[in-house]
Amino acid sequence: MNGDVRVSHEQVLAWRLRRQSLAPRTDAPAEEIVGRLAGVQAQVASSAELAVAVRQVEPSVAGVREALEARSLVRTWAMRGTLHLLPASGAGAYLSLLAAARTWEKPAWQRTFGVDPSQLAALGEAVDEILDGQVLTRRELTDAVLARKGLAGLGEQLTSGWSTVLKPLAWTGRLCQGPARGRHVTFTSPRSWVPGWRGIPDPEEAAATVIPAYLRAHGPATPAVFDAWLLRGATRKGVLRGWFEALRGQLAEVSVDGERAFVMADDVEDLAGTAPAPAPADELRLLPGFDQYVLGPGTSDARLVPPAHRAEVSRAAGWISPVVVLGGRVVGVWSLTDSSVLRISVFEGADLSGVALRGPEGLEGLKGLEGLREEVERLGGCLGRELEVVTG
Repeated sequence: MNGDVRVSHEQVLAWRLRRQSLAPRTDAPAEEIVGRLAGVQAQVASSAELAVAVRQVEPSVAGVREALEARSLVRTWAMRGTLHLLPASGAGAYLSLLAAARTWEKPAWQRTFGVDPSQLAALGEAVDEILDGQVLTRRELTDAVLARKGLAGLGEQLTSGWSTVLKPLAWTGRLCQGPARGRHVTFTSPRSWVPGWRGIPDPEEAAATVIPAYLRAHGPATPAVFDAWLLRGATRKGVLRGWFEALRGQLAEVSVDGERAFVMADDVEDLAGTAPAPAPADELRLLPGFDQYVLGPGTSDARLVPPAHRAEVSRAAGWISPVVVLGGRVVGVWSLTDSSVLRISVFEGADLSGVALRGPEGLEGLKGLEGLREEVERLGGCLGRELEVVTG
């Protein structure tokens, strides 16, 4: 198809809500939900657990922990250099596309982090040997590495809170996170930790897995939007075009309100037949911080996040706020001001059931919506406590 199929952004949002198990919800286990979402950011473990739970008919924040213990999920540095939950069976494909950019080979990266290619290669070999069949804390791993000949000078890089020097090792399949030891993070080798680990596939093979997974959850999308989600646009343009070109027979180009983007060809009929979102109150959702519904297309998508309020969603230091989603669009943010007080702030001018809300006094109308009451009760159930709602 060549863009002959026309859909509205309202249809796209309704389709994504369904594909991401937000409307309706699902009874699928945690590992299946993570797979449907093409990974779940897990920089904040509680947000990742909540991202899965809010999509379940019977929510369980314990599901992620149980899947990690069963090793059907793996936690490692992935998209955009942030920690993610990935389905263990397909993690290698995501890591392959991240490794394909070879960001650590760029002179700027080496100058910034003080590690040259020979040191990184030696570090990788050492970590490969040290972690084989072992689960070590960061301190234990660092001590073992620094004891190796030629690596004693990497102490600062290995203990940096940003963990930048460890990310290439994750992307090349040399390490992932193991079970926490008290308050300490641990590392292990996916080769000995992940059942049936098949290593890191070639990028061309991996792209045939990752691009469809992304488009089925977050499409329609352009290659540039996909790459922004993957690695903030770091993939070489020719390589990116090649990945999409290799999938030509499986992809279709559609027109979304006049803008062309790709979707999987076998999803076109379902997308085109999707009715725009129903009445807003019927699909109000409270989503946790760093939720894939927002991260998939990115906060720069003005049809999802109002540009005037982007700074309230995408905050300093890469922090992505918990959001209020109504009719598929982000209309506000929320936070827990203490263990049981839920503060909801709706963007000025947000339209709920035909009522424009402007300022704290208008937010009182939001409390009366059945959709919000149900969402607050569900969120409280996920957190294991009753929540008091305040606004503004």
